[in-house]
Amino acid sequence: MAQKQFREVIRDAIREEMERDEAVFVMGEEVAEYNGAYKATQGLLDQFGSKRVLDTPISELGFSGLGVGAAMNGLRPIVEFMTFNFAVVGLDQIINNAAKIRYMSGGQVNIPIVFRGPNGSAGQLGATHSVSFESMYAHVPGLITIHPSGPYDAKGLLKAAIRDDNPVIFLESEQMYGMKEEVPDEEYLLPIGKAEVKREGSDVTVVADGKMYHVAKMAAEELAKDGVEVELIDPRTIKPFDMETVLKSVRKTNRCVVVDESHPFGGVAAEVGFQIQREAFDYLDAPVQRVTIPDVPAPFSKKLFDAWLPGPKNVIEAVKSVTYRN
Repeated sequence: MAQKQFREVIRDAIREEMERDEAVFVMGEEVAEYNGAYKATQGLLDQFGSKRVLDTPISELGFSGLGVGAAMNGLRPIVEFMTFNFAVVGLDQIINNAAKIRYMSGGQVNIPIVFRGPNGSAGQLGATHSVSFESMYAHVPGLITIHPSGPYDAKGLLKAAIRDDNPVIFLESEQMYGMKEEVPDEEYLLPIGKAEVKREGSDVTVVADGKMYHVAKMAAEELAKDGVEVELIDPRTIKPFDMETVLKSVRKTNRCVVVDESHPFGGVAAEVGFQIQREAFDYLDAPVQRVTIPDVPAPFSKKLFDAWLPGPKNVIEAVKSVTYRN
């Protein structure tokens, strides 16, 4: 085991898969000469050369389409967006081509492509650089959507994503690239679509993904001091979503809070809450609560931003509400 940063394990996963399979290559803005905007591709150009690590023009629509075409012809592209906020420019290729070609070809054409890069808020970067897109991509049939919460999960899931024959959206929090965690030295893969119960508890189920998992974890540690035992579930994959693991926990705790960095209307928390009330209604002792960012764009002001982004206090308040401790 070794302590590694989030950016390091992303690089390790890509390197290992490029060494394993010559069809794998990387493309995106500044991924080669500059070693990546967040240094997630550092050193790959030196090792693999400019035919497999490609700097692209500032044209997300263009290089997304190039990646889709390459995938249709048997290659396995990894397309890096400097931020998923910029990927909006390439949505036509992602949603209308990558996600649908296998269906429209009757299964004759696979699209083994990974679109990856930073997602969500990263501090005071303003409204156009702070959107969390997981619910939007999860809405689209044909796209696998992954949102890991730490280095260990990120490496195992990214390697699995690169080997998958379907298009994968791999979302990484900008605020977690420097996060360290113990990661095995030997190769490992994690199953796509399998959640993990990362803290056992009996009083309330809390579901949280990405960097919101760490917010929920801090809240759980505080709540434990007051005798409230949280069962904390990290879904890891947003679509396919491991609903059975969540339902099993809710049937035990009888209460649930879902923490989600996206906006409330049509977000991940909204879908998870709906499925819980449909499949486990008779087990609930309180309505499902959710903690999300407000239905407004991200502010630039530090004080407003801190109030806008969910923190442990918001999760604690939601847990106290469903456990009737307010």
